[in-house]
Amino acid sequence: MPNENQSLTNKSIQVTCAIIEDSSGNVLVTQRSAAMSLPHKWEFPGGKIETGETEEESIVREIGEELNIEISIIRKLESVTHAYPSFTIQLIPFICGLKNGEINLTEHQAFNWLNPNDLLSLNLADADIPVVEQYLVTRSE
Repeated sequence: MPNENQSLTNKSIQVTCAIIEDSSGNVLVTQRSAAMSLPHKWEFPGGKIETGETEEESIVREIGEELNIEISIIRKLESVTHAYPSFTIQLIPFICGLKNGEINLTEHQAFNWLNPNDLLSLNLADADIPVVEQYLVTRSE
């Protein structure tokens, strides 16, 4: 059970993420750098929603800033809430297509295009695991 100090410091953030599919059905994942929180974990790229921004505007902007590519939103999945020790994240996933551009990492240390069935074998950020599971279910429907 958290003590009072823990509950006061546990901030909540809203973050969008993109499950970017390529034309062959593979999915883009990025690896967090050593300087980021959750170092070396794999995740779907994205970031915090800025004030006055819609979820859709946020994911398009974040992917442009972090990866230097343009995406098109295909559909939104259900958001996932996960409590880490120092913060709680509401992760808002979007299935997206790659419109154009060459990936140029500005924050992450690596990226990979994977068959969706291989996603759960990665050392994923905890909040991304239920997003992967939800994505795999939607693909089989």
